[in-house]
Amino acid sequence: MERILVTGANGQVGSDLVVALRRHYGVDRVVGADLSLPADKPEGPHEVLDVVDREGLQRIADRYAVDSIFHLASLLSARGEKQPDLAWQVNMEGLKHVLDEAALRSWQVFWPSSIAVFGANTPKDRAPQATVLEPATMYGITKCAGELLCKYYHARFDVDIRSLRYPGLISYSAPPGGGTTDYAIDMLLAAVEGTPYTCFVRPETRLPMMYMPDAVQAALDLMEAPAADLTVHTSYNIEAISFSAEELESEIKKAVPGFQCTYEPDFRQKIAETWPSTIDDSCARKDWNWRPGYDLASMVEEMLEHLRVRVHSDS
Repeated sequence: MERILVTGANGQVGSDLVVALRRHYGVDRVVGADLSLPADKPEGPHEVLDVVDREGLQRIADRYAVDSIFHLASLLSARGEKQPDLAWQVNMEGLKHVLDEAALRSWQVFWPSSIAVFGANTPKDRAPQATVLEPATMYGITKCAGELLCKYYHARFDVDIRSLRYPGLISYSAPPGGGTTDYAIDMLLAAVEGTPYTCFVRPETRLPMMYMPDAVQAALDLMEAPAADLTVHTSYNIEAISFSAEELESEIKKAVPGFQCTYEPDFRQKIAETWPSTIDDSCARKDWNWRPGYDLASMVEEMLEHLRVRVHSDS
């Protein structure tokens, strides 16, 4: 990877991934792109791009001689249910443009899928790599279709595309992007701010989660793995932590004893019920040695520490 483009660079994953890529490959070799410039002046190059604009993508690719792309731009599950037409346009047309350019330009591509591809008939415990995919949301439908599109472009045009089925992602550096698992970040932030929190899923709801440093490292490791070692060309299952909402509440209370949390499930509870509680990621562990670095306790400790710094700096 000599010149890397990151779409959705201002988002929850992109904010951390761009920093990690620039640290690893060099500031000027990584171009961020999003609908607007970052709130803070970026250290390296950044372009304004709507991913449904293929000509805009082509101009940026030509300007920077891009040879690799991390295509992150997407509408997530909860927001996608409110704007399903926009979710289809952004998630599917954007990916199709990237894959078409990759086929022409021999790009290496990273594209994130999601546990949203699973459905009510997927096994709840240790959801297999190859299993029933019956997504219940427009976001999940676009990710499921995107996985098949990626597999097709790999087989038909020999595109080197690599993908991860991310679980819920937890980060302190960027606001959540409208996903069903956002309650975890909201709960942690409320604890730091000293305010009660009303959770939108039931206390016993258990979902796979991942701390953002693990999510970023997984993307970097997968992209650097030898192509010959990779056996999955849809999207790799990966897992780090699975916990219930009440288990997160309990862990937070160890550090913030006065924290108060109540539960009022909304439409996102029904989405959560279609997803598995744990994931079988043995293929990722075997093919490219995937190993998470954080458990629930270490994630909560670090999140609270960083969120306190952010809250105090804003006040």
